Formats: sequence, C-alpha cells, structure tokens
Amino acid sequence: MSILVVGGDRLGNIEDKLREKGFNEIGHVTGRKKGDRKIKIHENTDLVLVLIDYIGHNMANIIKERSRRNNVEVMFCKRSWPSIRKNIEKYTTRIVNQ
Repeated sequence: MSILVVGGDRLGNIEDKLREKGFNEIGHVTGRKKGDRKIKIHENTDLVLVLIDYIGHNMANIIKERSRRNNVEVMFCKRSWPSIRKNIEKYTTRIVNQ
C-alpha cells in the first residue's frame, strides 16, 4: 500500500510505524511551503493522511479537492501516533471488509 502524509516538518518514527502497518511506499509533504500547494496526488496512492496540527485551512481544502479528483481516500488526524494508528486501523478494516 502507498500513503502520502501531508503536514509535519519531519515524520521521525511515524514512518517506521507506518511500514509496520503495511505501507511500503510513504511520501511526505510538509504543507508549509508555497510550492506544496501544487502537490500532485498520484492515482496509485491508496491513502492521503493529513496532519492537521501543521497545515492551514487552505492547504487542507486543496488536499481534499485533489484527493477527490483522483478517487483517493483522505483522512485527517493529529500528529500523534495514537491518533494516526486509530485512523490507519479504520482504513485497513474498511479495505479488508470490501
């Protein structure tokens, strides 16, 4: 599975924990730079995870719109592993049940 994480200056150990959850392709965009608004979300991306503590409303709206355009699911959470894990588990449970 592939995931794009938007927000946070660096992922730290979150990247390792995402790999443990089955994500082998992990992309990261800080969302703070002006150029980040030109983000392209590829169709082969399974999930876009937005860390809401680190981006503004405008960037969140851009991510939502581009995710919908490419039929990629988007989830919003805080930059804490318990919050991320909860959202990842919801996503993987939904995928398994389809």
